[in-house]
Amino acid sequence: MPKIVFIEPRAPNLHIFSQFPLPRLGTLLLGTMMKERGWDVEVFVEELREIRFEAVREADLVGVSTITSTAPRAYRLADKIRSLGRPVIMGGPHVTFLADEALDHADFVIRGEGEIPLMAFIDAWEGDWDFRRVPNLSFHAASGNIHNPRRPMLPELDALPFPDLSLLKPDRKIKLGRKTIPILTSRGCPFDCSFCSVTGMFGKKFRFRSTESIIRELRNYNSRRNIIFFYDDNFTANRERTKALMEAMIRENFKFLWTTQVRTDISRDIELVKLMKRAGCHTLYIGFESVNPRSLEAMKKKQTVDEIREAAKVLRRHKIRIHGMFIFGFDDDDWQTIKATVKFAKKARLTSTQFLILTPLPGSEWYEKISAENRITFRDWALYDAHHVVFQPARFTLFDLQRAQIFGHRKFYSLVELAKRFVRGWWLDCAIAVYARKLNRMWNKKNKTFLKAVDLLRPRPGAKITVDYREDSAL
Repeated sequence: MPKIVFIEPRAPNLHIFSQFPLPRLGTLLLGTMMKERGWDVEVFVEELREIRFEAVREADLVGVSTITSTAPRAYRLADKIRSLGRPVIMGGPHVTFLADEALDHADFVIRGEGEIPLMAFIDAWEGDWDFRRVPNLSFHAASGNIHNPRRPMLPELDALPFPDLSLLKPDRKIKLGRKTIPILTSRGCPFDCSFCSVTGMFGKKFRFRSTESIIRELRNYNSRRNIIFFYDDNFTANRERTKALMEAMIRENFKFLWTTQVRTDISRDIELVKLMKRAGCHTLYIGFESVNPRSLEAMKKKQTVDEIREAAKVLRRHKIRIHGMFIFGFDDDDWQTIKATVKFAKKARLTSTQFLILTPLPGSEWYEKISAENRITFRDWALYDAHHVVFQPARFTLFDLQRAQIFGHRKFYSLVELAKRFVRGWWLDCAIAVYARKLNRMWNKKNKTFLKAVDLLRPRPGAKITVDYREDSAL
């Protein structure tokens, strides 16, 4: 039986979900499809399971998936695997947009959605090795790297199998609470925010699975023992479709608690909000991004500050918790923007927040703009996790933009705010605040070298230096 190993590299640094790792579904979907095809499959999500290189040595093919921040780790792994004589095929958002870079470390790269291209690649692998017919594939040739045309996006998501979570085999066991199950119900986003690479990866057309397919998958899990995380980038982009799914979940009498990502426009449809609450919605992750109207316009967010305020009020009124996500560093942002944003987050009584630093991710419009203006300061991809400043802002020094993020988290999770939550009896909010304060202290400690580096740049903001601050374990 031929064997394939899939690897998802660990994140290079701490982030808010470090203690609650969740695998991306792409690797699991591909692993499931290869298992159904008759291959022996092993999956190593490093946040959950250490790589066993004896399994890698036994493999006929090794797949490595990467986002931008995990790319350095992915490339080191690919180099080591190839040194063992095993061929490597890479995929994921980062290599979709930088395939030539990836081919310095891999034998093959699949760009964009990987399900159909991987099956076509395996057809060639098991057949005549004519890879020129494989859509989305990039590979080496005597004349240089070949980049086959990308195929249209997969139109019918119901054609995909349910991900086989048994492939994970985690070393880390969840001892308390409910287990989180990742489920994808849609792909694509009709919006095209300038800082986002989702549309470049999955397209602007919103494609979604049928309600029947999603319900069948949910039936596989005990609704009293599991939490569902719907992995969609915009779960409510089609409100009527979402209502139909909520009504079906209510009819099934599921007891799942679940979370997902939405936009502020959800507040326009109170019927939908009520249905989501009845169906078990626990927390919504919302990209508020900014309370600076000029920044919202520049990022093409297509939402207003009034809509942001209304969304917070409506969801709080219906007892749905909010994880608010904000971005600092747009060209119209200044310290007034930072203070106003933090003030809003506290006044809106959000359950939790992330104050992220604008990051020029390959595949985004912002990346192209900043690259053309020669404003990128650090090109170590491990820093591209939205927690490190990597470009020269318009109205901040690098150090001050980094300080703005630290300021935001310190103010929102201050002892005063923690005391307010305690007095109100918001025990979950208190627990999150304690965890966030601990995480912030750990982040500052682990990133002392990086913070010193950006501090040194204050006298000459345009300077470029390279700092390897990471504490990455050896392969």
